[in-house]
Amino acid sequence: MQHNLPKPTLEKADLAACRFLLRGGSKSFFAASLLLPSRIKNAATALYAFCRVADDLIDLGDDPKQAVLLLNARLDAAYAGTPYNDPIDRAFAAVVRDKKIPKNLPAALVEGLAWDSEGRKYENFESLLDYAARVAGAVGVMMALVMGVRDRENLARAADLGVAMQLTNIARDVGEDARAGRLFLPLDWFAEAGMDPEKFLKNPVFSEPLGFMVKKLLNEAELLYARAESGIANLPVDCRTGIAAARRIYAAIGHDVAAQNHNSITRRARVNRTKKIQLAMRAAADAAWLTAGAMQPALPANLFLLEGAAEDSFSPEPRAFVRILNLFERLERAQRHELAQATRTLA
Repeated sequence: MQHNLPKPTLEKADLAACRFLLRGGSKSFFAASLLLPSRIKNAATALYAFCRVADDLIDLGDDPKQAVLLLNARLDAAYAGTPYNDPIDRAFAAVVRDKKIPKNLPAALVEGLAWDSEGRKYENFESLLDYAARVAGAVGVMMALVMGVRDRENLARAADLGVAMQLTNIARDVGEDARAGRLFLPLDWFAEAGMDPEKFLKNPVFSEPLGFMVKKLLNEAELLYARAESGIANLPVDCRTGIAAARRIYAAIGHDVAAQNHNSITRRARVNRTKKIQLAMRAAADAAWLTAGAMQPALPANLFLLEGAAEDSFSPEPRAFVRILNLFERLERAQRHELAQATRTLA
């Protein structure tokens, strides 16, 4: 990042364009963002708007490969401090500079979207997690950085939350994706169920084995939502309700799929406005009682996202602990010196 260039600033008109985009295309995020403090909401809106544009550019465009090239060029320009003359790019450039968001994070998102453009399928759950880390875990880490979180443990929990949300989205969209020729459920799950994934894509109908796969995916998401709660408990107090609401709203999408016998082929799960308000109210109550749980290692798929983002990325010990160790080392050296002096005196 070139710090000698004029610093991009988050202008009101650019921010308004970001809000307008998300109000129509990312309703769950927009609802949750209303609960974030203004000092965070504006930056989060700009960040998420760029992610939304990136997704739409590849998913809805006529030439996905060209879209990936364009996205990388726009990303390079934003980090050079010379964003494209577009309100979303200008707002994004201002946020990544102000919040010190490493380039590897939005670059990971673009890589995951490129996998979408290739129509990539995933052999097993681990490879699906590699995809989810890129398209959603990276967004979770960026959002945490916007809130001022930079320690490795809590960034790992933010990545958990992003991946959980992506697994929920995949479970919700099995039918919609299949009718578009896309398949995200792991291929080895199809083999275990005795199903041919290519035949399913040609004729996507619901079956009990398919419902079991969707259930399995949602169970994995629930485990990650639970892991993420300790990270929410460590967020700044005024940020907890908004993120807890997002966690509850996305989890509720999965609950709606489960309520329909895990059939996401003939019906797309939704959470209506009234339900979102109820969940937001519950999140506000929960936020006051959330407590940090035991430390959990980062998912292997998410490890690369933490490089350069966490304050302790290049040291296994937290900074305060390092300072304490250095203090004891100096005391020990002083004691050895005093002992040597006393020994020479006695001699």
